[in-house]
Amino acid sequence: MNSTRSSSNLDNATLSIFESTRTSTIISVIYMVVTVVNLVGNGLSMWLLLFRTFPKTPSIIFMINLTFTDLSLGVALPFQIAYQLQGYDWNLGPNMCSFLTVMFFTNMYCSILTMMAISIDRYLGIVRPMSFRETRKRKSMAIISCLFMWGLVLSVLWPMMTTDLTFDIPELGITTCFDVLKKNMLPSITAWAAFLFCMFFVLFFFPFCITTFCYIRVIKQLAKDSKTAQKVRAIRLAVLVLLVFTVCFAPNNFLLLVHTILRLYYQKSVYTAYKLSLCFSCVNSCLDPFIYYLGSKDFRQKLRQIMGWRSVSSTESKQEHRDILYSMHCVYEGQQSKNGHIDATQNY
Repeated sequence: MNSTRSSSNLDNATLSIFESTRTSTIISVIYMVVTVVNLVGNGLSMWLLLFRTFPKTPSIIFMINLTFTDLSLGVALPFQIAYQLQGYDWNLGPNMCSFLTVMFFTNMYCSILTMMAISIDRYLGIVRPMSFRETRKRKSMAIISCLFMWGLVLSVLWPMMTTDLTFDIPELGITTCFDVLKKNMLPSITAWAAFLFCMFFVLFFFPFCITTFCYIRVIKQLAKDSKTAQKVRAIRLAVLVLLVFTVCFAPNNFLLLVHTILRLYYQKSVYTAYKLSLCFSCVNSCLDPFIYYLGSKDFRQKLRQIMGWRSVSSTESKQEHRDILYSMHCVYEGQQSKNGHIDATQNY
């Protein structure tokens, strides 16, 4: 994002970014790979989650929500690829620009909030199994949580939905989409500060802290029992989620904050780095199916059946037996829900 010195002139540093074919080519290639992997992986995941995975536990509901946001990004990326290959020249009009930009950022922040929700569900099911014991109540809360996530994200991104995000650059004969934001997009510096605060702290940093806390507690709790395979999957899941936050989400959000402050107050820019980080943020949509594989036992089994793999290995069969014994132990201790199992634990 870059502020302008006038309605028709940009500084030389900004113009050089749009003249660089190397950066746009790298971004286009990454987007192409992400689009293919996204649509194939998440298309299969959505089919499995909707039609082959039962019952629809809270974790499965959150995974469906996450898959939907990923597929939305996969549909939007081809337009971004065309824009990059045409040399940052947008020719689909301001409304389409605003719509696709909001879709792009909605995927990022809904993914962050959904991963937080999944981590909270794991935490409640494993660390505090007596909380929210009724499956029906937990399902209702999961659906309400998904609707709340979308409402929160769209309310924060409202300025993008109501603003013309295109910008004409006569010097280069192009019209950019979202690459140059006008200062009058928001009425004051205070409004810009509130906008950035909500994007960085409410939609990224706070969920990141909650997710980290929940998975650390889950790993500690699982370390107390002897189910080695379950602990390994839990650790892999936690590492993968934190990796997505660290590699995909953190650089983009930190650079967005730094870049906007530099442009508003010091007339400096780190936009090239931000543009690349925005590109890498899309990689999260390719990693989410692996989160489902590690996070849902039923999803793993259905995927093995579809791919023609062995349903379970001998080692995993033994683990299934230990899981049953563990569930019987939970019943004896009075830690089970009314339907006779702990949902989040079984999902591992």
